[in-house]
Amino acid sequence: MADFEMAGICSQYGSSRILFDLSLKVRQGEAVCLLGRNGAGKTTTLKSIVGLAQVTKGAIRYRGKEVAGLPTHKIAQLGIGYVPDERLIFPDLTVRENLALGRKANPNRNGPPWTIERIFELFPLLHRLQDRLGGYLSGGEQQMLTVGRTLMGNPDLLLLDEPVEGVAPIIVQELSRQIKVLKAGGLTILLAEQNIHFAGSIADRAYVIEKGRIRFEGTFDELEQNDDVKRKYLMI
Repeated sequence: MADFEMAGICSQYGSSRILFDLSLKVRQGEAVCLLGRNGAGKTTTLKSIVGLAQVTKGAIRYRGKEVAGLPTHKIAQLGIGYVPDERLIFPDLTVRENLALGRKANPNRNGPPWTIERIFELFPLLHRLQDRLGGYLSGGEQQMLTVGRTLMGNPDLLLLDEPVEGVAPIIVQELSRQIKVLKAGGLTILLAEQNIHFAGSIADRAYVIEKGRIRFEGTFDELEQNDDVKRKYLMI
């Protein structure tokens, strides 16, 4: 059985339908990428998982438990961590203070809990910047901080929404390394991304979404060989 599954999901904001019978699966310890252009429905898919978009049909199951319809804080308590594309750090708090605010227990977690010291080992740059206010960080530094703050909640499933959008190439390389470390440690990852090269360096499988519907699913090798899908839905 899949560790995480969305089956026949329809979601909307108000009266605007965004997702149409969307289904995907992520196995424990796997990294899966949801690829698509802007407006395809990637962010809405992640927001549907964490209760920030209205799910009107279908099922969302995590470790066999239905989570669709639960409040966001209850979903987080099950071990699902969400890194939004807006980052949403606290600009008037230091790096260390931002991390401390993300701390929460996950009684179902396997392995050692995340601490600020472990975050600094994963993100050495944040260690050097620990006393700097969040508002004075670069976009890439803020992205690392957002990931670190989410890890402080000790998730078993990490949702990443376009983690390298608008960040410098050197930070892209560093985030790629760090996400690979997380994956090697057994963390299950679902990321939404436009950068197919970044995603391909991390993920085991890919889903391609367009206008709220899944148009392709398979390995990255299979996607690389499918010129029709890349041309129609990814503009490659």
